[in-house]
Parts: sequence; C-alpha cells; structure tokens
Amino acid sequence: MFQTAMSTLTEIKANILSGLTYMDNLLPSLWHFITELGPNSGIKLFLESLNSSVESQPILSLLMFFCDCSSYLITILDDVELYEHQKPFKLDDLINMSSFLNMFVYKMIWEHNIDSNSRQHSLFVSTHPLLMILHQRDARRSFAPDNHWLIKDLKMSLFRNELERGSKRAKRVLQIIPHIIPHIERVILFHKKVGDEKKELGLVETAGIMPHSTLITIHRNQLVEDGYHAISQMEGKSLKGTLRIKFVNRQGLEEAGIDQDGVFKDFLEEIIKKVFDPELNLFKHTEDQRLYPSPTSSVHENHLQLFRFVGRMLAKAIYEGIVVEVPFASFFLSQMVDHQHSALYSPLDELSSMDKDLFKNLSFLKHYDEDIADLDLVFSYDEDLMGKIITHELIPGGKAIAVTNENKIRYIHMMAHFKMCRQIREQVAAFKKGFCSVVNPDWLSWFTTPELQRLISGDNVAIDLSDLKKHVLYYGGFHSGHKVVVWLWDILEKDFNKEERALFLKFVTSCSKPPLLGFIHLQPPFSIRCVEVSDDQDTGDTLGSVVRGFLGIHRRDPVGRLPTSSTCFNLLKLPNYSKKSTLKDKLRYAITSGTGFELS
Repeated sequence: MFQTAMSTLTEIKANILSGLTYMDNLLPSLWHFITELGPNSGIKLFLESLNSSVESQPILSLLMFFCDCSSYLITILDDVELYEHQKPFKLDDLINMSSFLNMFVYKMIWEHNIDSNSRQHSLFVSTHPLLMILHQRDARRSFAPDNHWLIKDLKMSLFRNELERGSKRAKRVLQIIPHIIPHIERVILFHKKVGDEKKELGLVETAGIMPHSTLITIHRNQLVEDGYHAISQMEGKSLKGTLRIKFVNRQGLEEAGIDQDGVFKDFLEEIIKKVFDPELNLFKHTEDQRLYPSPTSSVHENHLQLFRFVGRMLAKAIYEGIVVEVPFASFFLSQMVDHQHSALYSPLDELSSMDKDLFKNLSFLKHYDEDIADLDLVFSYDEDLMGKIITHELIPGGKAIAVTNENKIRYIHMMAHFKMCRQIREQVAAFKKGFCSVVNPDWLSWFTTPELQRLISGDNVAIDLSDLKKHVLYYGGFHSGHKVVVWLWDILEKDFNKEERALFLKFVTSCSKPPLLGFIHLQPPFSIRCVEVSDDQDTGDTLGSVVRGFLGIHRRDPVGRLPTSSTCFNLLKLPNYSKKSTLKDKLRYAITSGTGFELS
C-alpha cells in the first residue's frame, strides 16, 4: 500500500514521508528488525529474495519502505542532530547501514544486472539514494572507518578487464557507485581516458608526425584580456591539443622561450592568480579562504563569458596534469559534480562553509520551540546590492507566505538553497560549460567533492622525497652524486619539517601538494640546475658552466646569493655552495620569504 501511495500520490509524497519519519522510534525499530535477520543485516536473505518480484516478497517491500523514509529524514538532519545527538540513528547504525547498502547495491548491479528496465528497478530506486546520501555525508564529514566503502570482493584486475571490453555492469558500477573503486584507480582511469581521447583526436605524436599546435600571443600588461579572447574563440579539440605561448613584455618585446609546457604553465599561473583574486569580484572567498563564484559578479558586463573562460583554463590544467593550488568551497565543487541536482541533496549540509552566521541563525530557527510565527518571517530574502534593496522570493508568492512551525523546515532549506545555488546558478553554469568543453562531465561524476579538489590541487599527503628523487632532472653540471645535491636531499629529509618541505615544493612548483599519482606525473618534470649568476644575468647553461658545475669549480663564492626558482618549469636554480650549512640557511630563507622566483 505504501509503494502504491508513493507512486500515485506524487504531489503529497513529501508530506507522507514527513509524517512517517517523525513517528518516534519507527525507523530505529525497523533497522533493528533488519539487523536481526542474519549476519551483515541479513544481506543473504535480501539477495536471495531478488529472484522474486518486490510485490511477492514482503521483506523487500519493508526494505524499500525503510530506505525511502530514511533518505527523506537523513537529508533534513543537520550535523548536530546526526553526529552529536545521534538521533534517530547511532553512528554505529550508520556504519552498519552503509555497509549493508553498499554491498547490496553492488550485488544488484554486478550479479543481478538490475537496471531501469528490470522488474526490480523500484527496489534500486529506493536503496541507491540512501546509499549515496550516506556516502556524501561521510565524504564531507567522516563517520566510517578507512576503506569502509571499498568492495573487497571486486578484484581490480577483473574490473579493469571488463571495463576495457565495454562490459555493461562495469560501466554501471563506475557510473552509479564509483566510490567502491579505490580512489587511486579512478585517478589512473581518468588519466587513461584523457590519453585515449588525445590519441583519438590525433593530438599525440605518432610515427614521427607532430600533432597540430596552436600559437597564442600574450601581452604581459593585458594577460587576462589576451587570454580570454584567444581561449574563448578556440574549439574544444584545439584547446585539448598543444598550446604554445609567446609572451610580449611590457616594453613590447617578445620574450625568449615558446613551448607547450613551461611557458604555458607560466601563463596558466598568472591567469589563475588574477581571475581568482577576490578584488576582481569574479570570485569571493569564505571565512576559511575557499573560493566560490561571486553573486555580484554581474558588475562585469561579460561576467558569464569570463566564467566560461576560467572554467576552460582550469579544465586544461587538469587535462594536462598540471596541479594548481586553488582551494574551492565544497558547495561549489558539489555543483560542479552535479550533487545538487539530486532531489535528496541538502544545501544546508554545506551552508556553514559559506556563511556561518546564516547557518547558525537557520539552525536556531530549526530548533526554536516557541511559535515561529511571532518572528514575522516570510518566504523571501532581502539583499542589499550596492545600496539598493532587492527582494528575492524563495517560492512563488513568497513575500505573502508566512513562516510557521509547520513549514519552517521548508523555509530553512529554501533559504540555504537560494544562498548556495540560486544566487550563483548562472555563474556555475557558465563555469561548468567551459570546464566540460575540455573535461568530459561523466569523468567528474567518479569523484566526491574532496576528491575533485585533490585532482585539481594535488594530494593531501606528506611529500615522498624518495619518489621525488627518482624523477628529478639535473642540469648545469649537477647530478645525483654531486655534493650540493646530496646536501639538498639530506637537508630536506633530516633538517626540514613537514611544513618546510611543503614550502619547498611550493617554492619550486607553485603548489605545496604532490601530484596524485606521484612525481612521475608532474608536468613539467621537477628539475634542479646549477647556476653561477643571478637570474637577471642567467642566459642558460654553457659548456663552461656545465663543466664547472660538474667538477664543483667555483667561479666566485656564491655565499651571498639565494636559491631561486622558475615555477613555470618546476625548476630549482641552486648556486654551487661550498658549505652545507650555507645551503640550509639560504634555502630556508628563500622558501619562507614568500617572494618566490623573483628573489635573488
């Protein structure tokens, strides 16, 4: 009867669920009953029941009822209720529930081939949303142990082989429950997809034939303008190919160096530095300095075209494996991977990351025990836009609809949705349109919001010096056994702490985090060059400088000079110091000064 009501009375579905979920102890009692059906919440019994229709198996109807009601309830629970009060479910219940659903949904796809055309589709529609709600809550604020979401029964070699052959079930796993695949496997698959696409488009060198490249001329004094006009007019295929940048300095002279790696990275870094500057008002930052599109970006006449351009640039960085240290707000990334399009997505979950005061006020209203009508609230929001008050209705006719105890939950969620989604909908759509013209949006769906941030900005792990050493290129006479190089690695390993090693990496590459798959994937490769002169006199390696660097012959004592870097080439320029203590002091000063490559 419940399923019939849910499928036929769709307009009052929310009211039905609301009434059921607020019945004291109903859902905890149901979950307790399910857990008593056998090991791992009776999963064997439920899987055996899949061979029959839902209608003929009351146990499956019960599971659907529980999942539909729990999905509705957990969506509207805030973090205090879910994690601290632990009502109506204990955290242990959530762990066991997610473990059961994770295995059950996986088995439905992998072993029973349940899809939208199968007779068990209604069961999938009930169980899968609850699984994803729990997974998204855990991704944002963890309640489950490490590796909780992985399916140990699924062998990666088998999965990769099936995916390579175009297996329907492997594709559905990746599309519907990608979290059961280890994160590193999904990153590898992402880069493989990029490589395969480049080959398909003829963008890689084959049989000695160089692929087509696009030359872009950029004036240093109008970086954003030139970049915008060039990139915005390019077709997706050209943007995915090799871009060669020719810089023109402020004196109107062409700079030396045109390539597809270092100079492009320089261009990318300079663009990102400018467009993500909150003073430009394309982006704003939260209290914890995380970026999101500015709701008032329309002060720029072509702001949506600019967002599309920025989206293309960021996607190009990811496409080429260039890590950029740009911290985004989680609610913005959620919209990038389409989590907010789910009917069960709650913007209230992430509101505190944008506006802690508003989140606090809405939480107060949610738990307000008196008559909320006394507060004279209506379903509208007044915004002060440069001195002009603009009223936004949260729902049609909202200015005339009072907030009451009966509808306050809807008001709270509509207010959060307005602030985090509606206000920046156009900006996000434009940014995403640009981003997805380079990176396939289906690939984005494989990652949670924290994982997408790691794909953009590198891994949140300590720097593996042994891995870095394996993939360093040496120039100017330096080599792995050179005394200065040996000193450098010894200082990084024994004298520098974790934070200083991160500063060192940022000093050389402009990003303090290592690439997700290790330094073998850093582009351009990490390099160290022996230098004899200051940056303004440096014209590159010569035969004499290389020989002197190799033999450790000092042209002059470099004790007064500091290490420098060219972040666009991931290049550390190191004087040939005669003492280890000098190297340590100079390097520490250089990486902590915050002045980067221009310091000499």
